[in-house]
Amino acid sequence: MSTTTRKPASRLGRGLSALIPDAPTPTSNESLRNVPVEALEPGPFQPRGGMDRNSLEELANSIREHGILQPILVRPKPGEPGSYEIIGGERRWRAAQEAQLHEVPVVVRDLGDREAMAAGLVENLQRQDLNALEEAEGYRRLLDEFGVTQEALGQSVGKSRSHVANTLRLLTLPAPVRDLLRNGVLSAGHARALIGAPDPGRLAAQVVARGLNVRQTEALVTAKPRPDSSPPRPQDPETRALERDLTERLGLQVLVRHQGRGGEVTIRYKDLDQLDGLVRLLTGGG
Repeated sequence: MSTTTRKPASRLGRGLSALIPDAPTPTSNESLRNVPVEALEPGPFQPRGGMDRNSLEELANSIREHGILQPILVRPKPGEPGSYEIIGGERRWRAAQEAQLHEVPVVVRDLGDREAMAAGLVENLQRQDLNALEEAEGYRRLLDEFGVTQEALGQSVGKSRSHVANTLRLLTLPAPVRDLLRNGVLSAGHARALIGAPDPGRLAAQVVARGLNVRQTEALVTAKPRPDSSPPRPQDPETRALERDLTERLGLQVLVRHQGRGGEVTIRYKDLDQLDGLVRLLTGGG
C-alpha cells in the first residue's frame, strides 16, 4: 500500500543548482511514496566506499524502532518500468533490508546521468558520515566533471571554500598515508598536519607507532632534523690525500677530522666481517 504526502523543497535541489543551473529542482508539491525494497537498486554513481557493518546494524536497529525518517532519493531505471536507481540513501536502503522492511519511502526525480551523478555526490557530501578522504574524492569528482569553482562547489554542499580547498589537499598525500586515513588509522587532523612534509609516509609511520595526537604530529612535522653526527669532510688537500691513502690500505672508509691540535680518525665498516678483519689487522692477528 502506498502513501502520498507533501514534501518541502530539499537542500539537495538548491545545492544541485550551483553545479547544474538548469537542473530540475524539487518543488513544494513533490510527492513522497512507498515502494517495495526489491524495486530499488544501487545507482551507478554511488560515491561512497565500503559501508561499516557495525554502523549499518545500528541504523537498522534505529529503523526498526523509528522507521526511515528521511526518504531515499531515486530515479526511474531506464528501460525498466517500476524499478528505480538509488541516487541518495543507499545506506538507508540496505539498513531497511536488515530491518526486514517490505517498503521504503522514496522521492522520485527524473534525472539524466549527469544530473544523477551530481545529485548523488552532493547528497552524500551533505551528510556527516563520510570520512575525510571520501569527502575529498567526492569534491574532486565534482570539480573534474562540472568544471565549477571551489566556491560554487562549497555552496552546493553547504561548506566554505576554504574547507573544500583544505579537504582536497588530502589527495596530495602519498597512497600509503591515504590508506591509513581511509581505514581510520589516521584522523583528518593527523593527515592535514602531514601535508607538505618532506617524507609524509615515514612520519605517518612514526605517528601510528608512537600513538601521537594531532598536536604532537604537528610538532613532529615542524621539528628541525638533528644535525648529522658524521665528521665533516675536511677541506685541505693534505687531509683528503691522507684519507684516501688510509682507505686504500685498510679497505674501509676512513675520515679524519681536526679539532685544534688534536682530532679524530673514524673508520667505517659495513658488517661484522669487516670489523673482525680490522681487529685482526690492528692487533696483529693475521
